[in-house]
Amino acid sequence: MNRHDFRFFHRLRVRWAEVDMQKIVFNAHYLMYFDTAVADYWRALAMPYESAMLLLGGDLYVKKATVEFRASARMDDRLDVALRCGRIGNSSMDFTGAIFRGDELLITCELVYVFADPATQTSRPVPAALRGLLAGYEAGEPVLELRTGSWAELGANAQRIRIEVFVQEQRIPAELEWDEADHTAIHAVAFNRLGQAVATGRLVQQSPGVARIGRMAVDRALRGSGVGRQVLEALLAAAAARGDREAVLHAQRSAAGFYLRLGFEPRGEEFEEAGIPHVEMARALVPA
Repeated sequence: MNRHDFRFFHRLRVRWAEVDMQKIVFNAHYLMYFDTAVADYWRALAMPYESAMLLLGGDLYVKKATVEFRASARMDDRLDVALRCGRIGNSSMDFTGAIFRGDELLITCELVYVFADPATQTSRPVPAALRGLLAGYEAGEPVLELRTGSWAELGANAQRIRIEVFVQEQRIPAELEWDEADHTAIHAVAFNRLGQAVATGRLVQQSPGVARIGRMAVDRALRGSGVGRQVLEALLAAAAARGDREAVLHAQRSAAGFYLRLGFEPRGEEFEEAGIPHVEMARALVPA
C-alpha cells in the first residue's frame, strides 16, 4: 500500500496531548485520526454531511474498525491520513485507510459503515445517489457542477444559501440582503452530485469595464474545501467573457486572505458594511 493508491488525504500534526509516556502517539488516537479524516472526506465530496444524510433518508453507522500498527508517529510529526472507499455492498461500504509520514507507511485501517434508518438503526440499501457519488469521486470525477444564470433560473437556490449564511449565521438584517441588483446580476451556484446547492455568488456591472462581485456565500460545512474558489472563478470568467477589465469586491475582513490568494489586492481604508468590517479589493482581468 502506498500513496498512489489514494485520491484523498487529510493532513494533521501530532499534538502534545496525543502522545503517551513512551513519547509516541497513544494507540487509541489513530482511530480518532481516521474518524477525523472521514469527516473531511465528505467535505472533499462537497457533501454537507448532516443535510445530505437527511436528504438521503438515512445515516451511516460504524460496524467494524480495525487498525494495524507498523510504526509509531511522534509529537510534531506531520501525517497524511489517506482514505478510499472500496466495496459498496447492498447496505454497507468499506473504507481503507492509511497513515503516512512522508512516504513511510505507519498505520493501516479498515472501516465498515452501514447505511441505516436513524430512528431504528436498521439497515437500508445504500441510495443510488450516494453510491454514484462515492464511485465517481474515487474514479477521479468532479464533485461539483457550476451553473451561471439569472435570478429567475438560480434565485431559489442562491437565496437559500444566502439566508443561511448572511441572515441566520451572520445576523445581517434580511432587508439589507435583497436588492434590485439580484434581478440584473449574473448568479453562480455550485451544486454537488446529490443536487444540493452549496455555494453562490453574483456579478453586477459597476461601470463600463468594471465588474463587481458580491454575495459570496458557502455552506458552513464546506468552507476551506475549494468550493468558494470555484464559484469566484466562474464569476471572473463571466466578467472576462463580456469584456470587463477589472473586478472589484467588498471583502469581509475575515475573508480578505482568501481573495488575496486569488489575485485580489486591497484598495483604500477598512470600512463597515452591515456592521461587519470590510475592505475593497480589486483584480485586473484579461478579457476573453
